[in-house]
Amino acid sequence: MRSSLAPGVWFLRNFSRDSWFRGFTLVITFLIYTCYHMSRKPLSIVKSRLHQNCSELINPINDTHSPNDTTWCSWGPFDKDDYKELLGAVDNAFLVAYAIGMFISGIFGERLPLRYYLSAGMLLSGLFTSLFGLGYFWDIHVLWYFVLVQIFNGLVQTTGWPSVVACVGNWFGKGKRGFIMGIWNSHTSVGNILGSLLAGIWVNTQWGLSFIVPGIITAAMGVFTFFFLIEYPEDVDCTPPQHHGGPEENQDNPEDPGNCSYSHRESSVEAASCSKEPCPEPEPAAISFLGALKIPGVVEFSLCLLFAKLVSYTFLYWLPLYISNVANFSAKEAGDMSTLFDVGGIIGGIMAGLISDSINGRATTCCIMLILAAPVMFLYNSIGQNGITSSIVMLIICGALVNGPYALITTAVSADLGTHKSLKGNAKALSTVTAIIDGTGSVGAALGPLLAGLISPTGWNNVFYMLISADVLACLLLCRLVYKEVLAWKASLSRVRGYKEI
Repeated sequence: MRSSLAPGVWFLRNFSRDSWFRGFTLVITFLIYTCYHMSRKPLSIVKSRLHQNCSELINPINDTHSPNDTTWCSWGPFDKDDYKELLGAVDNAFLVAYAIGMFISGIFGERLPLRYYLSAGMLLSGLFTSLFGLGYFWDIHVLWYFVLVQIFNGLVQTTGWPSVVACVGNWFGKGKRGFIMGIWNSHTSVGNILGSLLAGIWVNTQWGLSFIVPGIITAAMGVFTFFFLIEYPEDVDCTPPQHHGGPEENQDNPEDPGNCSYSHRESSVEAASCSKEPCPEPEPAAISFLGALKIPGVVEFSLCLLFAKLVSYTFLYWLPLYISNVANFSAKEAGDMSTLFDVGGIIGGIMAGLISDSINGRATTCCIMLILAAPVMFLYNSIGQNGITSSIVMLIICGALVNGPYALITTAVSADLGTHKSLKGNAKALSTVTAIIDGTGSVGAALGPLLAGLISPTGWNNVFYMLISADVLACLLLCRLVYKEVLAWKASLSRVRGYKEI
């Protein structure tokens, strides 16, 4: 009787060379975008250090400040009463530049080698992140310096998202894409958590290191990317994924010369060669901006993401300050507590991907989570600070429901639309579609922190009312797509009943 295989041998035999390279691509792109988000997070942690109440601190020896001056320990120019507006301007310098650059970035991403594009972007992002922190050591107290650094950092950070989504889309087909990308997209929350924890180490001492250390790590990852990123399966003789190759789609174009089933009907010899080697096709041309907008669903999901990202990025940039002001936590404690929102974001992204794969309904999944997020945000603002336990639970739930739709749209939905069957296999549209969706979302990401900075002086309650309104609008924009998915489910059930009757 033949003995069973050792677990290690079974593992090696059942994981092909293609699987190893796909796994490596997932890991390296995960680390790449983790670094991008890690370098964005420190500012939200340092905000409460740039302007703080100094009345409880001991004045240094030979201090010349007035005894009634409660902002002597703050960092100029953020030591004035309008500090929230100034911090909002610094946020928006990054976010507006990011939103504008994103629409252009996808076009470049389709036409330049992704490895070079990402490597250069990460090196520059590390540089500008570090320059913000060097403002502490160079004793810079002028607003224009921090705004200018943020503008350049926002522009170079646009190299990241379209490139990593395009790279993952090159390696993975549509099957289980929501679940895979739900796990993969946790890099956003992991990066936020790492950025918060790293920034928290130095926030109460030399806060410049809160930016410099993440900047150095990001630049180092850029060098690693240059040497090890693999853009296409064909570059290492792996099998490319089949984005649209199901029975129904093959029947849509029976006379397509690139369709292997048609070749089989014409000639058994040609079919044999077609099954062994990819059917020869001309290199597809990059899609235009207007052409990408015509893909069904791109406009709706883009506008939905605008409001979903408005909510998510308001939490990203203002949650630590909110916790510090409302719960009276220190800058480090507020930063550590805010990471729970990102822990919820990891759970929400995975849940959204898994559910959308199971029910085959991306829009419906997003809509349900958005509906649930509105009352949860209201409850968090009302009772979330009543105790440490309620704060932890509400932050995790809120993070899951707010970041779940955002994660699903920016990953699985973008990849689905970028490889839509209307493109007839032209995967070069993936980077442009991703850039359009995330670029539109980035407009909301810029508006959210800006509005929070303007509204927060009137009370945090009004900020949450603004967030709930944006959440409801995001849900309404998906109504047409949800209706189409419901009709598709009904048609599918009718077919199943028909088969049973036969």
